[in-house]
Amino acid sequence: MMRPYVQRSLLFLAAVAMTFASLVHADESETAARQSAARAILAPESEQATIVQDMAANPSPVLGPIFEAWQRSQVYIYEAPDGARIPFLLMPADGSAAKAMRIDNGEPLVGPDGAPITVDETVMKPVETFAKLRRAMRSTMDLLALADPAPATRQSAILKLGMKQSPEALPILNARLAKEQDKAVKNGILDSIALINLASPDPQLQIDALNQLKKSNSIPSRELVAKMAADESLSPKVRAAAVSTLKAIDNHLFWVDFFGTMFRGVSLGSVLLVVALGLAITFGLMGVINMAHGEIMVVGGYATYLVQCIFGSGVALAPFGISVNLPGFGFDPNSGIYQSYFLFALPVAFLSAAAVGVLLERGVIQFLYRRPLESLLATWGVSLVMQQLFRLIFGPANAPVYSPAWLLGSFSVGDVIMNYNRVFVIIFAVAIVVGTSLLLAKTPVGLLIRAVMQDRTTAACMGVRTRKVNTLTFAFGSGLAGLAGAFLSQIGNIGPSTGQTYIVDSFMVVVVGGIGNLIGTVISALGIGTVDQILQTSLRNPVIGKVLVLVGIILFLQWKPSGLFATKGRGLEN
Repeated sequence: MMRPYVQRSLLFLAAVAMTFASLVHADESETAARQSAARAILAPESEQATIVQDMAANPSPVLGPIFEAWQRSQVYIYEAPDGARIPFLLMPADGSAAKAMRIDNGEPLVGPDGAPITVDETVMKPVETFAKLRRAMRSTMDLLALADPAPATRQSAILKLGMKQSPEALPILNARLAKEQDKAVKNGILDSIALINLASPDPQLQIDALNQLKKSNSIPSRELVAKMAADESLSPKVRAAAVSTLKAIDNHLFWVDFFGTMFRGVSLGSVLLVVALGLAITFGLMGVINMAHGEIMVVGGYATYLVQCIFGSGVALAPFGISVNLPGFGFDPNSGIYQSYFLFALPVAFLSAAAVGVLLERGVIQFLYRRPLESLLATWGVSLVMQQLFRLIFGPANAPVYSPAWLLGSFSVGDVIMNYNRVFVIIFAVAIVVGTSLLLAKTPVGLLIRAVMQDRTTAACMGVRTRKVNTLTFAFGSGLAGLAGAFLSQIGNIGPSTGQTYIVDSFMVVVVGGIGNLIGTVISALGIGTVDQILQTSLRNPVIGKVLVLVGIILFLQWKPSGLFATKGRGLEN
């Protein structure tokens, strides 16, 4: 019996041998591709397009840059002293001259003395191209994408081939199907083959293709399938299969749109939730209607904008006509530290909004407790002043906040596209809700807040410093609004008037959920955000959708004036 260490050693040697063999094979494939490209460049014009088209049978990533350079007239031919003609590209070098790289082997072009040859591009005559050759190169480059290491690039190229419905692509797709390892790309190849077979004169091939597209719920094929379903010249069996496939695709599209709308609604509801969470705490604790809560949210958005600028080249502001230049760290936009600016912006947004909240509470609101009408008018005036300050400092246009690279892009689940930035907002909103719940339920500060919320007078008699609790609570609620502004900068616009858009929705969330109730605020925010998106998408009219949401809320409050979950207090006024 073979000893375990001997068996492991043999397995390791086998793995090394397989890796070496694959590297050798890849190197041989690249060399063959380079030699084919060189042969095409040196061939007569009548043969060039055919040679280029033949190269699609053995795609290699090295051909892409060569074809691109050829189309840009950046390919040249060197006449060696021995009469050999060597095609080459120019590589950047110091000075006016450039180093030449051979196309046939990828090595520097050297003279008889073995020294690299440098040439002046301005005196060289490039290899010419013509329309037929350029079309052949574009077609071959599309096929070259089938060998791209990125699955998304391969899938896009495969779909492009299928939509052309060219039978010449079938052997290439079948060859790629045998090599492909990615399951999603394999399914894409099967769909592309089916798309090509839709144009076949064989009815059975058409029916088989339609069944494949029905099985995969191929959304890109819907238009072609719809044409077949309406084509009376086709056989009844083919038309019946087309009608069945069209119904399956339309049903799939309905659910894709539905869940996509739900996802957008949940992401919008997450922003509303974070905005309304602070409002629910302050409103429930102090009974103050803070109409400037939306502008405090905008403070967090502008704080995110400033952090982004400081991580870059800085920003020039002109508050009250005075030119102020904030210097930046000058980080490379592609560097990891610059791409992490948003993580640093989150605490800055929270603290800056909390500081504004403290100033507002100590300067205005502390004098207006238990005077709801006066506090409403005063904070509304503050909101107008803050909007004008935003215009004077940052200008009337929206602040250009760019998402970091790790929040760009999207992924799909069953054809439902989900953006990374919206997923991030949802996850962070959940974390904020959990953190706020733990703060209120498990900490001494939360105990004081809940005591003052239930009965301010009794809490004061027990030694609770209600004024400090008020200030701390207002700062925390304002900080949550600042975080909402930071999140909003990643999925929407930040401008001087942005707060007015969200203040009404925030109060609706608080009132419908139940004033001061955390669970009610969560359910209300997600419900209003989702229903709003569903109505806007189904009615194709955002205004009517918003009106219907408002009407629904009014009718709901007629039924339950205290909201979903009414907060019970122990004071005499309750």
